[in-house]
Amino acid sequence: MDAEDGFYERLGEGRFLATGATRGPWDPGSQHAGPPAALLGRVVEERPGARADMRIARITYEILRPVPIAELEVTTSVLRSGRGTEVIEAALAPAGGAPVMLARALRIRVAAEPVPAVVPAAVLPPPGEVGVTPFFPVPWETGYHSSMETRFTEGAFVEQGPGTCWMRMRVPLVAGEEVRPLDRVLVAADSGNGISAVMDFGRFVFVNGDLTVHLHRHPVGEWVCVEARTSVDAAGIGLADSRLHDEKGPIGRGAQSLYVAER
Repeated sequence: MDAEDGFYERLGEGRFLATGATRGPWDPGSQHAGPPAALLGRVVEERPGARADMRIARITYEILRPVPIAELEVTTSVLRSGRGTEVIEAALAPAGGAPVMLARALRIRVAAEPVPAVVPAAVLPPPGEVGVTPFFPVPWETGYHSSMETRFTEGAFVEQGPGTCWMRMRVPLVAGEEVRPLDRVLVAADSGNGISAVMDFGRFVFVNGDLTVHLHRHPVGEWVCVEARTSVDAAGIGLADSRLHDEKGPIGRGAQSLYVAER
């Protein structure tokens, strides 16, 4: 299968094959965390017995170790189920191996009748007003960097400091399957620490061991914007805090805890 066909190929019930489109910028054998985050979000939503009247409002990931580009297995379990909310846990593991990524999702029942909406106005320049911005140099041709289109309205991957970046998937999450709104936001949300890098990539690592995404609305359209800011303490602990948008306005927030150290 060509990497351009999708981030994953569905092999069967709870089984997926990662393609080269998932490859991250640091290790040719490991995935960027965005695609597996989106994959876990999808399996939470499509698990057997999933209620159609509920939507993911918050999902938290624990990244236990690098996710390999390999055959993967996913499992889900219900931790709590109520009339208005439920909590679902999902695990991602190499075939026959121990989990490398966990997710815990809070799903909230969608109101049967509309309630008064309080929606902040959109203030960001739309992606059509800015040019395509390349990723920082990556030593391989195919990967997450080539599978996502990026357009910065503030900063750049090669600049230090806050950044605001529109992102669009160039390939579907699962080959041959429709891209869903949740796919679009979760595949982008893990890029906050790279978009708002405050340290030199060549001298420091600032990797995240977790990711939490809160969504009051799922995105509409092809583009998701990550408006990110990073703070780092002298103890080597950081936080990348991101506001998430689509072209109609804010949709939620993302947060990543960072391990920061000299290379």
